[in-house]
Amino acid sequence: MGSVTVYGPPISTAVSRVLACLLEKDVDFKLVNVDMAKGQHKSPDYLKLQPFGQVPAFQDEHATLFESRAICRYICDKYANRGNQSLFGRNGGGPAERAQVEQWLEAESQSFNPPSSALVFQLAFAPRMGLAQDPAAIELNQAKLAKVLDVYERRLGESRFLAGDEFALADLAHLPNAHYICAAGKDDMFASRKNVARWWEEISTRPSWKKVVDMFSAPPA
Repeated sequence: MGSVTVYGPPISTAVSRVLACLLEKDVDFKLVNVDMAKGQHKSPDYLKLQPFGQVPAFQDEHATLFESRAICRYICDKYANRGNQSLFGRNGGGPAERAQVEQWLEAESQSFNPPSSALVFQLAFAPRMGLAQDPAAIELNQAKLAKVLDVYERRLGESRFLAGDEFALADLAHLPNAHYICAAGKDDMFASRKNVARWWEEISTRPSWKKVVDMFSAPPA
């Protein structure tokens, strides 16, 4: 077991994003469950790790971090020579190649994430929490996400993955939200777009992501 510890339930989209990155990079880690139903994410000890009381929190030797995309960037830099070495741009690819990954990672964060996160809550988590779904919110965010996926469809007609011809962090970041949307029966949003469908099939069947999905049903540590 390595020095890396991830705090949070694997069913969290942000936690699962970090787990997928660690698995791609072949970095050993310890997963510590945070029972949010019991308020463990608001405990004084946990707030020392994550001041906003959210998940994940992350520790590696002397580094303590939060925010999943920042953690993934750190993992790619700290463990650059481990596992998938093209996750944040190929070695020798230079600043232009890394910028391609960065810009599509930003697109995920700024354009894809807001409507897809709203859908994940409405479709997947509201029922688990015993809350009523909001049909208007679902319809609105489906329309917003469709516009984003139309852009992706054009982009993925030009390259195998979003940032180029190698699977990268920009693709990986989409996995959690897209997984829940597809599992909730809205997979047609991806399947109805030829290039997006091909891309989604390829990234969602990677061994690293399959391992993360298996962790969703594993008993908490």
